[in-house]
Amino acid sequence: MTSPPPAGGAGQPMSGTRAEAVARERERLRALRERREALSADAGVDGFTIRRWRKVGVFGAQAVLQAHALLQQLASLARDATHDALADALRDEPDDRLLPAVRTVLERANPAIAAATLTAIHAGGFLWMSEFGEQRLTALTAGDDALVVSGSEDPSGAFALLTAFATDGTATFPPRMLPRVLPWIPLSVLDDLIDAEVVGPEHQPWQYRTDEARHAYLKARLVPDQVTAEQAAALEWTTWQRRNAFLAGGEPLPSVGDVYDLLELVADGDASVVKELERELPRDLVLRLRRILGGVNVGNWDRDIWEDRGLWRLIFSLWEPKAAVNPSRSPMHALMALRQAYALLCLNDLARASSQIDKLVSFETADPAYRAEALNFHAYTLLLRDELNAAAIVLKGISRSNELAESNLRMVEQRRAVPRNDRLAASNPYLDLGLPHGAPSWETRYRDLRREHMHDVDMSARLNSAMKRIRDAERDEDWSGFFVLPLDPDVFELPDEVPVTLVPPLAPLTRRTTPHSPESLALVRQRAVADLLPHLLNAPRRPDRNSRMHTQ
Repeated sequence: MTSPPPAGGAGQPMSGTRAEAVARERERLRALRERREALSADAGVDGFTIRRWRKVGVFGAQAVLQAHALLQQLASLARDATHDALADALRDEPDDRLLPAVRTVLERANPAIAAATLTAIHAGGFLWMSEFGEQRLTALTAGDDALVVSGSEDPSGAFALLTAFATDGTATFPPRMLPRVLPWIPLSVLDDLIDAEVVGPEHQPWQYRTDEARHAYLKARLVPDQVTAEQAAALEWTTWQRRNAFLAGGEPLPSVGDVYDLLELVADGDASVVKELERELPRDLVLRLRRILGGVNVGNWDRDIWEDRGLWRLIFSLWEPKAAVNPSRSPMHALMALRQAYALLCLNDLARASSQIDKLVSFETADPAYRAEALNFHAYTLLLRDELNAAAIVLKGISRSNELAESNLRMVEQRRAVPRNDRLAASNPYLDLGLPHGAPSWETRYRDLRREHMHDVDMSARLNSAMKRIRDAERDEDWSGFFVLPLDPDVFELPDEVPVTLVPPLAPLTRRTTPHSPESLALVRQRAVADLLPHLLNAPRRPDRNSRMHTQ
């Protein structure tokens, strides 16, 4: 007996459940076909064209349109056979020349164009890149920068930079990669590496910048001492300008409340700002300043101190020698000895003045101008002791080269010709008032001293004698009876220089870019995308089943 055929077999109706499933699948396929046809119609791309593009790794009508847009941009950069391959593809006749042509164009293009093209290839789902390149491009597009890439796979160092920033480890950026990144790295990213001490002066990053402003900026950041005045002006770097203006001397700087204001006061001998200055100086200069102050108590400083003539005014404002100064110790000691001798003569302290003058006279190798003043002082003390012959001998040694010394010699010789009992006071009346010879303010000084010593009979008599002698000389317009000292007041002037050894070193220019700038990191990411160009294939990658399902 023959078995009956299964239900739903030939010539038999299917069960309800199976029939419904088949109907639903047929409906789904019909709807999918209609959607494809609608997309193709809307895009103006027919099925035949889509099949042609599918052979070169481009799937779907929308992808074909994206390929058209991309190739139109590249066509303007293409040449000769490369241009022909792109032109044929734009006529919807793509073939195996297309991908090599795209690669050739991108190899000649700048990184920005290469990155934009590779990104468009990825966005369109074209199977034009190796699987590794596709994976890396997917990660970059998603912003996943924590990538580990070997040096050989990172030609520009962009991946290493992204990895360092993603792990917040800028300082761990490998120095061996610097030659790769310095030629193209965005300025703010370079500043990040400078702040992390990855890039230093030895790397000379300014050599990679043709733009003069950036060249100067990087030198100011790393080697500020090499910045020129023109570069500092272009950078509007006021700290550099104030420092150099201070070191150059000249006109006082306008006050802005910085360390150079304090240094100007110190250069003028104002010791009241020393403590405030200490707070502004680096540690090594604070110690130097304390060495300067410490030497005041003993009148002794190391050579590196007294060789800075800009410190002399500060030292002289604090130093009050308790004994005669040895002028042979340094030029600074020689000037102090000379000024000390003059000050003691003005105070009529002849004992201490003579002690100081003896040291000056014994210093035979002194500067000729200093020695002339010392001998003139010596002749004056001899005059005051009425040792006129000795005074004349001393003055003869300097009178040939100094007109005032010759005048003093004549005065001594005239006094020698006058009987001892008929001689007037030997002292210079201006010095009796504590003033330089010929000082026009003598009357004010006289009145001040009279008030100060109104109860001192001897001092009052001395002051009155000085006043009378000066008035007689002014009346007769004859000062020939006065022994003149000093011979040259300029010799006693303190140096008008700046304390260069207290000037702090020029600090590098503070960065002017935004740390971890998103815009700059985007440029680094763009460079990393461009570095994936070697992963662009010469023939489209064969799609797997998932790719086909996704792109159909």
